[in-house]
Amino acid sequence: MLEPVVIALRLAQYVGAAILFGSALFALFALPAGVVRAGWPRTLLAAAAGLLTLSTVAGVVAQTAMMAGSWSQGLNVSALSFVVTETGLGRAGAARAILALVALGVLLARRPARPDLIGIVALGGLACVSLAWMGHGAATEGPGARLHLLSDILHVLAAGVWIGALVGFLALFHRRETTAEATAIQLGALEGFAGVGSVLVAVLVATGLVNSWFLVGPTRLQGLWTTPYGQLLLLKLALFAGMLAFAAANRFRLTPALAAAQRRGAATGHAVTRLCRSLALETAVAFAILLVVAWLGTLAPVSAA
Repeated sequence: MLEPVVIALRLAQYVGAAILFGSALFALFALPAGVVRAGWPRTLLAAAAGLLTLSTVAGVVAQTAMMAGSWSQGLNVSALSFVVTETGLGRAGAARAILALVALGVLLARRPARPDLIGIVALGGLACVSLAWMGHGAATEGPGARLHLLSDILHVLAAGVWIGALVGFLALFHRRETTAEATAIQLGALEGFAGVGSVLVAVLVATGLVNSWFLVGPTRLQGLWTTPYGQLLLLKLALFAGMLAFAAANRFRLTPALAAAQRRGAATGHAVTRLCRSLALETAVAFAILLVVAWLGTLAPVSAA
């Protein structure tokens, strides 16, 4: 029973960190100041910070219990102290909980202005960086250890920006406003993210290849599908391909359709609805990938076999 709980808490940490970092970055660069101060960015980011704080603390306890073999040891002061002070995973978890708690305090104290958002982005980014110590990248030894860890960090940051932006888009489109001003804001955010999205895909592909080199290796590709780790990795790749398909549809078909409707002065409700549906599906696939990643982190990689 311990492993499913650990996986669920890892997933919650991934979701919380991605939204705290990526959605704050989205609000900072893609939204007008008036929208940022309207209320929903603060609510979204505070919820993410709260989720990250609670899931990180619970995750450290659950990981301690899993390492010790029983739930009772998860709350043992000596065992917890050892994990938090003597393991990279525990130290990263403690840092992540503090970062999330500080972000939560800032968000609860007042509505975020631009300087506050810059601080939230920094806190969320550092929280995302700390997630690399929950994966296999921090366990690599030898001359390639630093390269693997750096690749893992870049992978997490790129994923955080993408997923956080998706959640930000969903929040932006949530009210289904079809006024000219609302449509202009939506189009500005969509078109502004297009180039960023291409860079994110390139970073994710490049760092994914580096990570696969360390965790699988070229000599084990043929039998990849025969191991639980390999099967989940292939599932992750299939889901990533699905995300790319939705992203391409949004960028090259649905966003131009919304822009065309705006230029004609026609009703934009149908185009907005189609975009909302596509963004929701893309976000659902992204969360499914995070679940797979959370599960992969509990399994021995193919290279360890």
